Amino acid sequence: MIQTWNDLLFAHWPVEHDSLRPLVPSQLALDRFDGKCWVAVTPFHMTNVRGRAMPPFPGLARFPELNVRTYVTVGGKPGVYFFSLDAASRAAVWGARSVYKLPYFYAQMEVESEGQLIHYRSHRHGGAAEFRGHYRPVRPVRLRENGTLEHWLTERYCLYTLSRGSIYQAEIHHVPWPLQDAEATIESNTMAAAAQIPLPNSAPLLHFAKKLDVLIWPLRNIG
Repeated sequence: MIQTWNDLLFAHWPVEHDSLRPLVPSQLALDRFDGKCWVAVTPFHMTNVRGRAMPPFPGLARFPELNVRTYVTVGGKPGVYFFSLDAASRAAVWGARSVYKLPYFYAQMEVESEGQLIHYRSHRHGGAAEFRGHYRPVRPVRLRENGTLEHWLTERYCLYTLSRGSIYQAEIHHVPWPLQDAEATIESNTMAAAAQIPLPNSAPLLHFAKKLDVLIWPLRNIG
């Protein structure tokens, strides 16, 4: 599958291992940087969504998405674990739940740009998970070096999920993240709370990426 991710915000918070461990399947080892686990709330919008060698499908090629994620390893390979993924396309939610076994939810979402400022609103249908705020980059693009926290948080090239007790993995390919330091005003954020994640009261670590082209391989059962 091909996707383009646009106007993406990484809002990261450190979370204690013992607080997060009961919320992540025991088959997945929580990954830590300097002893801390991290959780991200990540709003963006997708374009050019299509299968390999296929044209974009009308109504499925572009929509906003917002995910809540943390970082895990399986057999020493670092990856991403999603607590939730909200999308403004019912068909995309159904397809991702069916094909990728991911916890997708339908949400009413709006994304507007005002120069570099991105206004973002999301409210999960029938639920209390909500995000409202605006954000923008404040520094030029800078690739982050291996060994830095920013590199550790973002340069992960697979996702993991579980279904019926089995671990599934999907490989993800893209160029290194074109990260920019960012600022944000978050008016409402209950996304992590909806997954029972206790975020600290501290301000999040913020990064912005204008655009990233992504290739996603099919899900495979790794045991």
